[in-house]
Amino acid sequence: MLKPILLVEDDPRDLELTLVALERSQLANEVIVVRDGEAALEYLTRSGEYAARPEGNPAVILLDLKLPKVNGLEVLQTVRSTDPLRSVPVVMLTSSHEESDVLRSYQLGVNAYVVKPVEFKQFVEAIADLGIFWAVLNEPPPGSLRTRRRHD
Repeated sequence: MLKPILLVEDDPRDLELTLVALERSQLANEVIVVRDGEAALEYLTRSGEYAARPEGNPAVILLDLKLPKVNGLEVLQTVRSTDPLRSVPVVMLTSSHEESDVLRSYQLGVNAYVVKPVEFKQFVEAIADLGIFWAVLNEPPPGSLRTRRRHD
């Protein structure tokens, strides 16, 4: 069974574009969408609304930086300081070009920092490449459950 992709995005337009791009990449992974940092942490820690979700971590977290309730940097910091989540790949997917945001993200242990392209075709290609790399090609850390790709 494939691990899901956790998409944390509050902007409706960016959310729709990201979902379209992931669909076009033809990944078989389920995409779990949450709209703020607090919901992301509840999903990841299996608490609150997500207390009954099945065990297991996502294949990758696509995380917006500017989020309501708990921002992306705070989510990243919690992920990196929580043992069962520490090795989950996190990709900051944001419109911020601010050097301080990039630097802080890497200091907190982000795996990649991607600035959202404004042109639709570039955006679709960037998301498709991200999804394929992190959900299919990336070798997970030792001790992780290896997911097998279905061949339909």
